[in-house]
Amino acid sequence: MMSELTHDSTRRILDTPRGPLHYHEAGDGPPLLLLHGSGPGVSGWANFGNNLPVFAEHFRTFVLDFPGFGKSYSSETSPMLAALPSVLDFLDGIDVGPLPVLGNSMGGMIAARLASGYPERVTRLVTIGGIGLPLFSPSPPEGIKLLVQFVEDPTRERLLAWMESMVYDTKILTDEFVEMRWQSASDPAALADVRRMFSSQSLAAMGKPAAMAAESLGMLTRIEAPTLITFGRDDRVTPLDSSIVAMRYIKRCELHVFYDCGHWAMIERKDEFEDTVLSFLLRDVKPAVAV
Repeated sequence: MMSELTHDSTRRILDTPRGPLHYHEAGDGPPLLLLHGSGPGVSGWANFGNNLPVFAEHFRTFVLDFPGFGKSYSSETSPMLAALPSVLDFLDGIDVGPLPVLGNSMGGMIAARLASGYPERVTRLVTIGGIGLPLFSPSPPEGIKLLVQFVEDPTRERLLAWMESMVYDTKILTDEFVEMRWQSASDPAALADVRRMFSSQSLAAMGKPAAMAAESLGMLTRIEAPTLITFGRDDRVTPLDSSIVAMRYIKRCELHVFYDCGHWAMIERKDEFEDTVLSFLLRDVKPAVAV
């Protein structure tokens, strides 16, 4: 029986050439890396703290805070640009071999870039939204617009409006959950980091998705690892039609869509998400043969 996994009991610090990386670690067995999304008040624990016990039953599970988020070092540039180098530093620092990587939203994009550019490091890839190209939905999507509104005028009300766009059922946004995100999101240093990613200028760039289409397609075609793409049917941040391109161009790709679910499938459809992902990841874990 695994003892209760808390934020403080699982937290670790890894010193890297670029600065300290904060992460959580739990479980034994083969390694698994979880990468969080972006947005106000996000961290590895905020995204995956409730999933950690289930994954830790099967894997030595690492939950990383990207630079500019959680308790890792602050990013001098856009956290999106700092993320992949930090993952490479982290994998070198903890000294693990090839491993499955699961990423939510921005974390899914970084995981895909890792699998594309460093195929020898990734055995399986799982994404929650975050990758692909919108075919029919307008860009930028509603959730990103609300995020920028918060960043430009960070009030609790605007944070709640953004959080409501992230889910299908707003009842999961308990006072405790919102307060946790507000305390993190209103920190001046955290605001400075997230402003390096989201602004009126970034919205304008997102309004021209064709400008990045060739690069995005090329990245998808270079992914060799077996891939599971998961999406919420009601995602208002990376709309479901984004998955079609990724599903077609990633060589060994499966798609699972959760109904009545927004952008945070790992939170909103926790049990189904964990069952689906474990079924995919454990295909590589061979049971012991009785003698």
